[in-house]
Amino acid sequence: MGRGQMPTGRRERAKKEKIERIMTAARELFAEHGVNGVTTQQVAERADVAIGTLYLYASTKAELLIMVQNDKFADAIDEGLAAANAALGQALPEPVVALIRPVVACIREQTENGRTYLHELVFGDPDEPYRRAGLALSARLEDAVTGLLTRGESIDAADAATLARVVTAIIHISTTATVYLHRSDDAVLADIRDQIDAALTARHRAA
Repeated sequence: MGRGQMPTGRRERAKKEKIERIMTAARELFAEHGVNGVTTQQVAERADVAIGTLYLYASTKAELLIMVQNDKFADAIDEGLAAANAALGQALPEPVVALIRPVVACIREQTENGRTYLHELVFGDPDEPYRRAGLALSARLEDAVTGLLTRGESIDAADAATLARVVTAIIHISTTATVYLHRSDDAVLADIRDQIDAALTARHRAA
């Protein structure tokens, strides 16, 4: 090993520790001020890393936000899946509503951050690693909705997948549209439930 080189294990631990500090700093600052009120320099300073070091892990503020929100989104999906499993004995759309309740809360916890996160996933580069991870989480949520729609109902997999895309579109609009920002989470969820009900009713009539 050359002089000044850090052993591989220690180097990996140092890298992980820096990432954790950056994530913690970004999470705290975004929660306190919203994404538009934070600079990458502020994140670097709170994380106690050089700005060049920060850019090794996230080259833009948007990527920092996606890193943070991906973790929260993943936790919300896990919580929703557990709630949906507990609600499987109820008629649709209740298990679907149980699934998406934590997701709605996650997106609306800090409105500016949630809206920016979804915008970045939809309109950003899908090959960028953090966005790719976020899109995979979105696909996981959509697959979970599909699975719930096919349980105990006369909805085949193809129709359920189409309805799941409708549901995720409804979530996106209901949680980010400016006209709905004044609503409580419960009001937003009630509106989403009504829209899912309408979509299911229309589908049954067509069948």
